[in-house]
Amino acid sequence: MKWEGNRESDNVEDRRGDGGGGGGGSPVFGGRSIGIGTIVIALLGGWVLGINPLTILGLLSGGGPPTHVQQPGPAQRPPADDTMARFVSTVLADTEDVWGQVFRQGGGRYQEPRLVLFRGATPTACGTGQAAMGPFYCPADQKVYIDLGFYETLKNRLGAPGDFAQAYVIAHEVGHHVQNQLGISGKVDQMRGRVSKAEYNALSVRLELQADCFAGVWAHHAQNARQILEQGDVEEAMNAAAKIGDDALQRAQGGAVVPESFTHGTSAQRQRWFHNGLQNGSVKACDTFAARSL
Repeated sequence: MKWEGNRESDNVEDRRGDGGGGGGGSPVFGGRSIGIGTIVIALLGGWVLGINPLTILGLLSGGGPPTHVQQPGPAQRPPADDTMARFVSTVLADTEDVWGQVFRQGGGRYQEPRLVLFRGATPTACGTGQAAMGPFYCPADQKVYIDLGFYETLKNRLGAPGDFAQAYVIAHEVGHHVQNQLGISGKVDQMRGRVSKAEYNALSVRLELQADCFAGVWAHHAQNARQILEQGDVEEAMNAAAKIGDDALQRAQGGAVVPESFTHGTSAQRQRWFHNGLQNGSVKACDTFAARSL
C-alpha cells in the first residue's frame, strides 16, 4: 500500500502512556464485572471487528449498559517517529478525505471521528475498552479504538498479514462511524429487545457486512484519487475478510458452525460485500438491509 508521504490526520489520540486506562481493567455491566477470559472467548467467537462490543458483552453477562466510565487525561499526539502510529494516522486521514467528499456530493457534512491508540484497557463512553476486544467503534463518543498489538494477532494468529489488511480494519471501523452518521446503526440498536436473539444477530450481520462494503467504498475512491493500491493489496484485504468470517472463527476454535449465532457474516459474505464496495464505490450499492441474498 502506498501511504508514505500522504497527509496524516489530526484526529488521533495517543493514550498508550496512560497506564492501562483505569476502570480496573474490566468492563462493568449492570453492576457485574466481566473477566478477560469471557471477553477473549466472546470476541474470538465472532466479535473481532465489531460495533460496540461492550454492549454485546453486556448481553452476555445479563447486565445493562456500563455503570461507570473513568475519563482519560488530556489527549496526546503520537510521537513523530512511531511508524505504525503514522500509518494509522495516514489511513484515517484518507478515510476523512473520501467520506468528506462522498457526504458533500450527497448534500451532507461528514463529522470526522477520532481514533484512539491505547494499550491494554482504556475508558470509553461505552465502558472500559479492552485490547482483547480487537478494534471497535463507540457510537456514544464517535471514536474508533485500537490497541496496535491487534495487528500482530491479525498476522500471526488469524493469518492475515499485510498493510492493506491493517488499513481494511480501520476502514471497517470508520464504516461503522458512517453508519452512525447516517442513522443506520441507531435504528438497528433500537431493535434490541424487540426481536429474538437470532433475529437481532441477523440484523447485526447486515450491519457488519455494510461496514465491510463501506471499507470497499473507501478503497475505491482512495485508489481513484491517490493510487494507493499496490500488487497484492486487494488480496490482503480479501484474505483478512475471510479469516474473520464467523464460520472461519468458529471452525478455528474446533467447534460446530452455528449460523444462528453469526453476528458478522461468513467469510464469503464479508469478501463479497467488501469487493462490492470496492468495485462500485457507491453507498447505495452497500444496502445490505434491502438485499435478498447476502
